[in-house]
Amino acid sequence: MTDMRTPLSKVRGLGSAREGTGHFWAQRLTAIANIPLILFFLGFLISLNGADYATVRVAMANPFVALMFLLMLVSGLYHMRLGMQVIVEDYIHAEGGKLALLILNTFFSIAVGVASVYALIKLAFGG
Repeated sequence: MTDMRTPLSKVRGLGSAREGTGHFWAQRLTAIANIPLILFFLGFLISLNGADYATVRVAMANPFVALMFLLMLVSGLYHMRLGMQVIVEDYIHAEGGKLALLILNTFFSIAVGVASVYALIKLAFGG
């Protein structure tokens, strides 16, 4: 007996969506990537505590700093989207509400990402 599904589940065709492992690894890898990126971000904030706008803008114009911030934004927002997706899928049982929240989750992540990248580019290239 290699198949542990019930006859009803065989008829309905409900089985694994085969996405769980990829989702699991994406969430773990972004979590690992976020550790040094957030530490860099916190160190940057602490080092510029009390600095004026011009000093912060000059520091943000450094390509390494801008790239680290961009990586932090992309990794952090993707990690956030994956985490919220798991929460919605686990705790929202109405299919319509679940679909709506998953769509809103994606759109929210994109909107925050676009606004953040725009602000980063504006600071890095002088706006």
